[in-house]
Amino acid sequence: MSRPSFVNRDDKLSFLRSRFDRDTAELLVIYGRRRLGKSALVREAIRDRDDAVYWQATEETPDVQLASFVETARETCPVVDDIKRDWETILKTLGRQDAVVVIDEFPYLIESDEAVPSKIQRVWDLHLEQTAASLVLVGSSISVMEEKVLGGGSPLYGRRTGAIDLPPLALADARQLYPTDDPETTIETWSVFGGTPYYLQALTPTASLAENIQTHVLSEHGILHNEPEFLLRTEFGIREPQTYYTVLRAIATGKREANEIANFVGIDSNALGSYLAKLRRLRLVTRNIPVTANPNVTRKSRYRLNEPLFRFWFRYVYGQEGKLAQLGDNAFEELIAPSFSGYMGSMFELVCQNALPSLVPKTYHGIGYWWHKHHELDVVGLASDGTLVAGECKYTQREMNEGDLADLERSAAQVDWTPPEGGTLSYHYCCFARSGFSDGLRAVADERSDVSLFTPNDIVESH
Repeated sequence: MSRPSFVNRDDKLSFLRSRFDRDTAELLVIYGRRRLGKSALVREAIRDRDDAVYWQATEETPDVQLASFVETARETCPVVDDIKRDWETILKTLGRQDAVVVIDEFPYLIESDEAVPSKIQRVWDLHLEQTAASLVLVGSSISVMEEKVLGGGSPLYGRRTGAIDLPPLALADARQLYPTDDPETTIETWSVFGGTPYYLQALTPTASLAENIQTHVLSEHGILHNEPEFLLRTEFGIREPQTYYTVLRAIATGKREANEIANFVGIDSNALGSYLAKLRRLRLVTRNIPVTANPNVTRKSRYRLNEPLFRFWFRYVYGQEGKLAQLGDNAFEELIAPSFSGYMGSMFELVCQNALPSLVPKTYHGIGYWWHKHHELDVVGLASDGTLVAGECKYTQREMNEGDLADLERSAAQVDWTPPEGGTLSYHYCCFARSGFSDGLRAVADERSDVSLFTPNDIVESH
């Protein structure tokens, strides 16, 4: 299976290219955490253009940064070599050429010269806004981009004409970079390496999933062995990370409610809020609420890690370095394999939630989890036609049977939901199973139009 070097983010590429071709000025912002392919995206968008300047800032002095930019820009626009060397004059000159100017790692430029956003604001208001130039600001530091570029206190506030908060690749795109076509292994690969392009490019195409995990994550020499720690310490600017590490480890090991996390970490539950807020802002943690609940009113919250590699690392690698070193090449078989199906459970639920709109095509007002007292549903979709789609997910060696369907029906009956516009409530039941279904459950599904059965192959092919 050959793997492409660049997986098209077609909607993002179309957006950028269409903006570059306009006859009006564009100030575009692209941000998101490191490793997601922001640089690759913007380079692909300008690949065939002869009017584009792509420059990546570094952690150097303002004079060195400016000199480096000029050296890059003169390849596209030689006239910049003959003008005064300051940001406003150079950007004004490039604007007269209707150039596409990309400044990558923009936070590094701000760190070296805090006045840069003000300088760009001035040249934009006085000159660039009247041209057909495009200025693209790209950054991995989410906090800096939100505060210094997008926030209300930024000199650039209100100037942007478009923004991309780049997410990881969806499974449909990410699977093109996986070493396998097998549906079950595809889901397991996503559950460890997710949709982060850098992680997927590191995979060895000829190796099994276990071998890739062993080589690249568990081995102390693996390219991803210290990846979460590196990102937390450098990219996210967390200087005292121990408490954050422990919060992430708590969530990764199944402590999902605030009191459980606080008890694990050993801090007051009131103090936990600031840590969770920071991690949510960095896109590392997501707050889940019952899909039927009002997010502004409900106090029911559960937290999960967004990035699969972080979840895997904080469950199996963090704090286990000594044991991993002792086990060596046997680490996966000894430490991971015995509990891997348990690890996969919640990841499988998320895959099934994401696949629901394709598996049961409807217009959904919400898709997510639901829980109340002793009842819980892995997948719930609230459809505009008044259908409550309820799903149960089993990532085990056991087939799902009629008893599982009966449990699903009982839990779904507890969901308090009124269809929009006074429609009639109806139910559709979905069973998602790694190991298939009993003959009895298959017979029931054949007889009933409100029951659907989905295997890993169905789920993967739907993406």
